[in-house]
Amino acid sequence: MEDILDVYCRPYDPQYPVVCLDESSKQLLADVRPPLPPEPGKPQRVDDHYERRGTGNLFLACEPLVGWRQVKVTARRTKVDWALFVRELVDVHYPQATRVVLVMDNLNSHRPASLYEAFEPAEAKRLWDRLELHYTPVHGSWLNLAECEFSVLSRQCTNRRIADEQALKTAIEAWQQERNGTPSQVNWRFTTADARIKLAHLYPKICG
Repeated sequence: MEDILDVYCRPYDPQYPVVCLDESSKQLLADVRPPLPPEPGKPQRVDDHYERRGTGNLFLACEPLVGWRQVKVTARRTKVDWALFVRELVDVHYPQATRVVLVMDNLNSHRPASLYEAFEPAEAKRLWDRLELHYTPVHGSWLNLAECEFSVLSRQCTNRRIADEQALKTAIEAWQQERNGTPSQVNWRFTTADARIKLAHLYPKICG
């Protein structure tokens, strides 16, 4: 926990951007009957019945100090999918950075081995040398600011029926462009000193 809190206290440095990464899924649901459009005094009416059409996976990365986010829709969430998303971050979005400081959870796909599974050794090593990884502790996913961004995405975009992967991509792309157009930075205020007071039960010497 203190490692993540120290990362969030770093001043902004474009050579070492702090980026938070997380994954989520979206169940794809299609209407069986077309919704009835709203009328004066009546909201839109949607039939309770729907058709399940599988799920889509979402990779989300955000840079809290800049207010930038990138979402990629994939069919699966494998080690190779993660590695491809990381390469896009490094080569497309942060080509000039010395290292991308990546905050994420301890999922078994979030490891250097995933890069070697996806790419030739030289390419995997090149990408690994461009990363600085920091993992949130078990039961500490609240420390990952990408979770907050997923909450905004759900409220503003995906908390409704979306029938297929292409419709999901279209909706998220429109949301992403609008949100990146008016950047919303994160002012993180919870420090290590605060943690030692509010979470004193985690520190045996303090508890004793």
